[in-house]
Amino acid sequence: MPQFERYIGIDYSGAKTPTESLRGLRVYAADWVMPPREVLPPPSPRKYWTRRGLAEWLVAQLSGGKPTLVGIDHGFSFPLTYFEKHKLAHDWPKFLDDFQKHWPTDAEHTYVDFVRDGLNGNGAVRSGNSRWRRLTELRAGAAKSVFHFDCQGSVAKSTHAGLPWLRFIRERCGGRVHFWPFDGWEIPAGRSALAEVYPALWMRQFPTENRTDDQHAAFSVASWLRSADLDGSLPEFFQPPLEPKARTQAEIEGWILGVRL
Repeated sequence: MPQFERYIGIDYSGAKTPTESLRGLRVYAADWVMPPREVLPPPSPRKYWTRRGLAEWLVAQLSGGKPTLVGIDHGFSFPLTYFEKHKLAHDWPKFLDDFQKHWPTDAEHTYVDFVRDGLNGNGAVRSGNSRWRRLTELRAGAAKSVFHFDCQGSVAKSTHAGLPWLRFIRERCGGRVHFWPFDGWEIPAGRSALAEVYPALWMRQFPTENRTDDQHAAFSVASWLRSADLDGSLPEFFQPPLEPKARTQAEIEGWILGVRL
């Protein structure tokens, strides 16, 4: 019996501000019967999703009774080195609070680059280094550091834009949503869950058809989540075979679903 009833894949974007329409922000959803289809934002003058609009939509989806698995392609936490440099407790909810305080990228009229440039927030005292990589990024191989800005395939901007919205969802959904693996490696039956994903792991498994790269990334995430749950292989991905020290580290840094090394 599958654990979830619905699967949502999100290709994220850290461009512009939280309330601007973003062509690169795409959402696909599937269930046991229906393969992934693109989910468009509610009708409005904006053609594409905004980060705020997506976060509010996710809260509504995850607050219902249908167990849903959501895969989002940005970092959910930072390398252990970051916690040590800034003397932060090894506590993910407190990390989210501290990050949003210094990087208020969920604020109106705020670009990630505004914080990087010192025009908003106080990012200078919560900076990272592009040489710092999480264990899951090292094990995934090609995954870039969450601090590696301004390069092809970078997730730094989307991570710095997306983290405050994880906090937003967590505050509003409470215990109804399991943030994997921070709330535990095993997801309770009947609970919805959010997990970090890396679409490049799966995009070649599915024909591109007429989708853009952003659309295909979101489609591939929803497709893989659905197929892994339906064929019974998903539980093993929620329990990567990590040695005890690595598992403890990943409980702080997070883990990319699908990386099993």
